[in-house]
Amino acid sequence: MPRFQAPRGTQDILPAQQPYWQRVLTVAQETVRLFGFRRIDTPIFESAALFEKGSGDTTDVVEKEMYVFEDRGGDLLALTPEGTPAICRAYLEHGMASWPQPVRLWTTHPMFRYDRPQRGRYRQHTQIDCEIIGSASPLADAEAIELLWTIYERLGLRNLEVRLSSIDDPEPRRAYVAALKEYYRPFLERLSEDSRRRFERNPLRLLDSKDERDLPFKEGAPKLVDRLSPAARDHFEAVQRLLQAAGIPYRIDPLLVRGLDYYNRTVFEVVPLDDERAQSTVGGGGRYDGLIELLGGPPTPAVGFGTGIERIILEMERNGIVLQEAPTTDLFVAVLGEAAALEGTRAARKLRAAGLATVVGEPERSLKAQLRTADRLGAAAAVIIGEDEIRAGVAVLKPLRDERPQEEVPLHDLVERAAAFVRAR
Repeated sequence: MPRFQAPRGTQDILPAQQPYWQRVLTVAQETVRLFGFRRIDTPIFESAALFEKGSGDTTDVVEKEMYVFEDRGGDLLALTPEGTPAICRAYLEHGMASWPQPVRLWTTHPMFRYDRPQRGRYRQHTQIDCEIIGSASPLADAEAIELLWTIYERLGLRNLEVRLSSIDDPEPRRAYVAALKEYYRPFLERLSEDSRRRFERNPLRLLDSKDERDLPFKEGAPKLVDRLSPAARDHFEAVQRLLQAAGIPYRIDPLLVRGLDYYNRTVFEVVPLDDERAQSTVGGGGRYDGLIELLGGPPTPAVGFGTGIERIILEMERNGIVLQEAPTTDLFVAVLGEAAALEGTRAARKLRAAGLATVVGEPERSLKAQLRTADRLGAAAAVIIGEDEIRAGVAVLKPLRDERPQEEVPLHDLVERAAAFVRAR
């Protein structure tokens, strides 16, 4: 028989890990509400053409990493590799341009990329996405950065830094791209294979390379942030003033880029100050005023970000944040014999109806074995029912977490007494 395991690049999220996931999701939900965001959920798969348009056919996501398949109707579909194109598709499909603008949307969504698995980076990962669609104001850029920062802050993450840049607008950016290619041209034979390919198809992403063969040439490359158009410069300076007003620490990173034409102006990432790994980014985003038009809609400014939950949890652990799994059981009903099993089942139903998490033991097992299970489940007390108790119309309420004495409780008072016992622990 084959021994099945989770596919490479995926993980099982076991019960002991769930407190971290619950904390992240709870904090995210509470924080986005404070910023006026509304939840949206999109399908786990979309037309592959959406991501070819929305992510660009020269990106690694489309060229190497998408999970693409043809369904039985002949449609070419892709498991979602990133959230923004799907949310923009929904914005268009459901006429959200008629809603009060800007529209603030957020979601959590599994993403799928056939990438090299690393710690905190999986082929299936879950991402929090927040998008502000319909505003060209630098206020929207600063708000997106503040929201991302606030999520991390409320989770207790420390030693983080916002890296900020601007990549101008597409038209004035063309002159910079030409200058960038002229700088790199003499070094082409010394670059990595990916960078030689990017030189022709997506030159901005030369600055995004993490390959050691490319690193010596990056610092000397011309910096787009030093030659912004007047409009982009004004926008960038306004974003910085707003971040300063909000008390959000940031550093200008002239090598921070996005390689797609519809991205413009503000780009940002949040990274740990004490982690120099190539894939250390916790979250990031930017402005993409050209995407909705590229998908067939009218020109619509937008800005947003994504942050992976697995990556956040890794950072929580690095920050020494320890979360314990809460006990899942208030009461354990130990039953001795078939008649006791019937009475225990009736009692458990009433206890659960009163909001008490209750597990019923197996009558074939000894009392000692059942109490051992109750202890391992973290139950506050055991309710013991046997033939003697049934004849007397009582149950034994036995504390498992403190020194209070056990007591006999009339079955008709069991729910009230047990609830008071659990509340008092």
